[in-house]
Amino acid sequence: MVTSKRFDSSIEKLYKAFHSGKLNPECCNHCAVGNICDNTDTWKNLTEAHGSLKLNYVGLVNENFGRKIHGYKPSELLQIEAVFLRGCGYTLPYRSKSKRPLNRVSNDVLFNGLCAVVAFLCELEGIPDILNVERLFDFQPNSSSEIAETLELA
Repeated sequence: MVTSKRFDSSIEKLYKAFHSGKLNPECCNHCAVGNICDNTDTWKNLTEAHGSLKLNYVGLVNENFGRKIHGYKPSELLQIEAVFLRGCGYTLPYRSKSKRPLNRVSNDVLFNGLCAVVAFLCELEGIPDILNVERLFDFQPNSSSEIAETLELA
């Protein structure tokens, strides 16, 4: 499967961050987008709230001029971060009193967020989700009615 440079770079950075313990949903330098942007927090100047999809003035100017940051439009970066935070169990936009996971840096929480991000990055690239195990095993799950029928027969 042919993928873009931005996709390959993003996946590599997120993989390294996860396995080196440098992924933190509440830190703009070490969240999903912070890692994609080489552990800088300049991307947070594109919006007023962490996890918001609404570009502020600076974000709109950059978007309208066609600026790309590590290969992504400002709006795409905000979408990536929102997907990551939701995948980790946060309520958005994230504020200090928002719902969040008890252990924000547990591997389970971070892995769920990363799976959501990888699926979204694949969607942005127009490729199948590389983590979709159903495709790997050429398997289509049963519908809920088929599962209920199976349970009744048992």
